[in-house]
Amino acid sequence: MIKKCLFPAAGYGTRFLPATKSMPKEMMPVVNKPLIEYGVEEAIQAGMDGMCIVTGRGKHSIMDHFDKNYELEHQISGTNKEALLEEVRTLIDSAHFTYIRQREMKGLGHAILTGRELIGDEPFAVVLADDLCVNEEAGVLAQMVALFKQFRCSIVAVQEVPENETHKYGVISGEMIKDDLFRVDTMVEKPEPGTAPSNLAIIGRYILTPDIFELIEQTEPGKGGEIQITDALLKQAKNGCVLAYKFKGHRFDCGSVEGYIEATNYCFQNLYLKDEKKAALSQHVTQKA
Repeated sequence: MIKKCLFPAAGYGTRFLPATKSMPKEMMPVVNKPLIEYGVEEAIQAGMDGMCIVTGRGKHSIMDHFDKNYELEHQISGTNKEALLEEVRTLIDSAHFTYIRQREMKGLGHAILTGRELIGDEPFAVVLADDLCVNEEAGVLAQMVALFKQFRCSIVAVQEVPENETHKYGVISGEMIKDDLFRVDTMVEKPEPGTAPSNLAIIGRYILTPDIFELIEQTEPGKGGEIQITDALLKQAKNGCVLAYKFKGHRFDCGSVEGYIEATNYCFQNLYLKDEKKAALSQHVTQKA
């Protein structure tokens, strides 16, 4: 039912300067893949094939990554390096990519509104690529799509954070429907220390119904002078229903140095080395046969 995923990717990535002075934060590699590729993989696993990317100045490498590089492919054709491109080739063939440019940085709400032309009048997912989510089975978006099929309303992914970190996030509170699901009644963007309504923080995974676009248009700039998606979602929650889901899996804040290092170490140990062992085993079996 949900075929499109929106990637807001126009931000400056200031928490990772100077690296992001000339390189999009979404293209920073975790082991051997850029952050945004992990997000696209998660969206495809959830059944989506329309990747809608909101870009900005200096973001051309994102478009280049999800395209063929004929010169490179010619140079490595027939060598053992060719296999290294198989994964991203499959990714490119499994989805179509559209782009639109956000001319001014006015917050996440504005970035999502900028993507309206690409989304149209249908429910859609949103992935913030610097929130890397890793799962051994169903990804976070796949979990949320299953919930959307049941409830047909906007859903935000949340996780518990220490109380002294709630000021970094949008924070929700609401009625518990079951252990991992809440009907949202309050949502605050980066509350002042000691004022958060709970310790359930929103992370970079959303499923949104298309009426969110009109609500964003009606939303005045909020925290930091930006148009906040949390303010628009609170309106939606008051008018109908927004759910918050405590997802299953590991999440890393790759917009921070600490989170990026944690993600790299985790993915190296739990994904990359496992894939290398599988490839070696497969090659051994083939040679033996």
